[in-house]
Amino acid sequence: MSAADHSTERSLGQLVATATAEMSALVHDEIALAKAEFRQDAKRAGIGSAAFMIAGALALFALPVLSFAAAYGIHNLGLGLAWSFLIVGGAFLVLAGLLALIAMAKMKKIKKPEKSINSAKETAAVLQKAKPHPRLAPVEHPALESVTRSSV
Repeated sequence: MSAADHSTERSLGQLVATATAEMSALVHDEIALAKAEFRQDAKRAGIGSAAFMIAGALALFALPVLSFAAAYGIHNLGLGLAWSFLIVGGAFLVLAGLLALIAMAKMKKIKKPEKSINSAKETAAVLQKAKPHPRLAPVEHPALESVTRSSV
């Protein structure tokens, strides 16, 4: 071998150090990418939430106006004004009752997350049974003898 071949070869420690540094850089880059994506998604979610809240407020402001329009429309059909408002109010109460029944039916169908609970129990059982792996002494493993250990 020539001197050029020896200069390009690196020791095991240098290779491990390089691999560790590159892995660390990769992890940091992945975290930075996740943060950037999260910021972008959070911004979109904020704008979407604000739009929904404004739409809800506008719908809430429109409800009394539409209620008065419906009551006066019924009044123009020949019923008294009080009866017209009672009909509109009664329609709102019937609609609220139907929505409450639908909500209760949906709430009764909610179940515990059985799969997640079982998975968590299985994981806990496996971890309780796990034993740490014994470390090989440097004498038992010749490749470990050449690696210098730090005192840190």
